[in-house]
Amino acid sequence: MKALVAAALVTFGLPALAESAQEAKPLEPGREALAIPYEKYTLPNGLEVILSVDRKLPIVAVNVWYHVGAYNEQPGRTGFAHLFEHMMFQGSRNVADDVHISMLEQLGATDLNGTTSFDRTNYFETVPTNHLETALWLESDRMGFLLDALTPEKLATQKEVVKNERRQSIETAPYGQAREKAWHALFPLPHPYHGDVIGSMADLDAATVDDVKNFFREWYAPSNATLAVVGDFDVAKTKALIEKYFGSLPSHPKPAKPQVAPVKVEKPVVIRHEERVATLPMLTLQWLTPAYFEDGDATADVLATALGTGKASRLYRKLVLEKQTAQSVNVYQQSQGAQSVFSIEVVARPGVSTDALLKDVDAALDEVRKNGVTPEEIQRARTRYDTRTLAGLQSIGGFGGKADVLQNYNHFVGEPSYVAQDLARYETVTPEAVKQFTRDTLRPDARVILHAVPPARKQAPTEKKERR
Repeated sequence: MKALVAAALVTFGLPALAESAQEAKPLEPGREALAIPYEKYTLPNGLEVILSVDRKLPIVAVNVWYHVGAYNEQPGRTGFAHLFEHMMFQGSRNVADDVHISMLEQLGATDLNGTTSFDRTNYFETVPTNHLETALWLESDRMGFLLDALTPEKLATQKEVVKNERRQSIETAPYGQAREKAWHALFPLPHPYHGDVIGSMADLDAATVDDVKNFFREWYAPSNATLAVVGDFDVAKTKALIEKYFGSLPSHPKPAKPQVAPVKVEKPVVIRHEERVATLPMLTLQWLTPAYFEDGDATADVLATALGTGKASRLYRKLVLEKQTAQSVNVYQQSQGAQSVFSIEVVARPGVSTDALLKDVDAALDEVRKNGVTPEEIQRARTRYDTRTLAGLQSIGGFGGKADVLQNYNHFVGEPSYVAQDLARYETVTPEAVKQFTRDTLRPDARVILHAVPPARKQAPTEKKERR
């Protein structure tokens, strides 16, 4: 292994960079502290690069986004993007099988992981500054030479790993199959969201080595990737290293983004699922909502906070604290690139029916449709999003760290330093806007209603109330 690393670190001639550097746009007065200084340029082979210097600690975050997720998959070929999240750690031309992670850990790497969503697949690690070159080499080797080491045996192993992950997260998880039924109702075939990120057992079983290689060639090219380097590094030397390890990778045409018509739920869809794992009934209401960053997305976030975040939220206070009919309440806007989903999820206390919960939830929604929410509730939501975002920016790597934030905004809006503009969306939300959103989008006739109810013999026993 030491010989392999040494061979990879041999210096070659440095071709000129095809740079078109972009600097962060100026912000409104008072918002300068939210800016993340960065430089953005593109290599001749199409690889996009984002550099941001942060000298608080002698560490560097390396973060690669491939602009491919479940949205880019075809019916019958679901789960491929997530499968590659696993395959990319299995070794490449110059990296032995299953040592990618251990090599980085031996160098002191932290925040080491990969994730897949509907819109992208990413890989990231944070390393001591003096090991930045090794991290860049490792990322470039699997970007350019993964297929050299792909074998039917490796594919079979990772297919089984992913299938087991599906069993754990869906098939044997509390409410897992019920949630999947509701998701399928929201996004019927052939919509690419239908299979969710993890895909189906049948599609994973059917995947061949040629299928997987073709998917990699199309979507894992430098022209469909963005590399972010954030932390304590020398800019000129890092540019040279990026050209050295990534610049020679072959260029491919950037793949076209699928054009998928939005779907609609035009009448209530009621699903009654016999829950086989959990012992408490669960009610879920879901609506299709505007895509990430579209008008209404921030309004949905604010409403979700007012309804279900914290003990002061409306549904928690009413159902959990006052009426004591619910065990838990979870309300969220799942913001996605094509279409988002607004969900209200309530787990019942023993002896309480999901039909009774539905009446109480609808009463709370009718109150918002009539009177909106209070300015105090909106301010609480704004504070929550400000705090969460700024807390994430204290780290350069990992989930929600500075490198991930730059990548996220670059992917969705084309401007890496978009923090201030993002948070400003919530400042424009008004009680009237929340009321109108609830009326127009969260309509009773445009939702999926899921009742996940265990058989009577499997339900948790009804709680006995103490006499006073």
